[in-house]
Amino acid sequence: MKKILAVLLVSVMMLTACSSKSNDATNAEKGTTEGKSNEITIWAWDPSFNIASLEIAKETYNATNPDVKVNIVEYAQADIIQKLNTGLNSGTTTGLPNIVLIEDFRAQGFISAYPDAFHELTGSINPEDFADYKLGPTSLDGKQYGTPFDSGVTGMYYRTDYLEQAGYTAKDMEDITWDDYIEIGKTVKAKTGKNLITLDPNDLGLIRMMIQSAGSWYLTEDGKTPNIATNDALKEAFTLYKKMMDADIVHINSDWSQFIAALNNGDVATVPTGNWITPSIKAEASQSGKWAVASLPILPENPKSVHASNLGGSSWYVLNAPGSETATDFLVKTFGSNVEMYQKLLDNVGVVSTFKAAASGEAYAKEDEFFSGQKIYTEFAKWTEEIPNINYGTHTYAIDDILVVEMQNYLNGKDIDTVLKDAQNQADTQIR
Repeated sequence: MKKILAVLLVSVMMLTACSSKSNDATNAEKGTTEGKSNEITIWAWDPSFNIASLEIAKETYNATNPDVKVNIVEYAQADIIQKLNTGLNSGTTTGLPNIVLIEDFRAQGFISAYPDAFHELTGSINPEDFADYKLGPTSLDGKQYGTPFDSGVTGMYYRTDYLEQAGYTAKDMEDITWDDYIEIGKTVKAKTGKNLITLDPNDLGLIRMMIQSAGSWYLTEDGKTPNIATNDALKEAFTLYKKMMDADIVHINSDWSQFIAALNNGDVATVPTGNWITPSIKAEASQSGKWAVASLPILPENPKSVHASNLGGSSWYVLNAPGSETATDFLVKTFGSNVEMYQKLLDNVGVVSTFKAAASGEAYAKEDEFFSGQKIYTEFAKWTEEIPNINYGTHTYAIDDILVVEMQNYLNGKDIDTVLKDAQNQADTQIR
């Protein structure tokens, strides 16, 4: 028996050694140690924005690190979410990339559910170098996991020709409230026949912009507890949304293509949204010189509301997989510090960065002929620093789905307090 056990023990030791050698050989073929690699893979969506930005970052990094192969893989955002969830649920990062782009509204859901799967960047990335509002989504329990990327800083784009026809000047559009905005819309509709804004009833982006301007969100500061029934900012935002609808100044759209068509066809006078809309507006060359940008209106009854908010935006994350050290090095030397690269991103792609030092570059100070010579990126950089820092938490889109239905109930006559109370009860049942 002892001889048999000894033989078995030796066999197991030999298998373990062989397995270890096999893994070492595989890693050697890939040029990979536990943290370093001569090849990394990055996942992102949107070829004209995120992928284009990665190509510039790749060129920048390879200029000083020519031996590292950077593979850029494009997937739709929904596919990335599905692949991440499937892979991380299985308890392994095998088959996943070294770096992945995650939307800020979804980030807390991933890093709180799979904290061990993400490589901590504390000490590698200096959070103070980025806009304060980006730190909530990209960190957890005092640890930094994400490298902030683009800003979803909002502004109010408006047609100067329509506003002039209605008797308004650029000064009249600055530092206004949403009540002022609605009154302007009524006059514009009466004088020009144009609606003020285009909205999709199934997209509450406008509501999210309004409440973040007041430092509020669908969830409390813990990022988990629904904050709906007693949320004053949310109640006021709902009320203002209904005022717009009742004033008959809204052009209804049902999807992205209709949204863009409303702008390019000249159907609306203003577009309060994230700065990422700039390329889509400029796509209609015939409207050059007819647009300007003002700060976002504030909630008239909320003293915390500021003329700055956010809609969208994303950040880069490193997964705990072979090559994590090289992946971290890539981010540190590109999106984490390179001011010159950020000038190229703005000039070539239209990326408004959340890296503070980038705003001092020449690209941000350029006049834009399409916007009648206005230095729009100087404005966006200033507003980025003023965006309230909140915790988007883990359930933004789940609550958004609930509120979309309740918004329709409200527009159809349901009492606002009942609407918010019912939404709170649904959120408490579904989420907690």
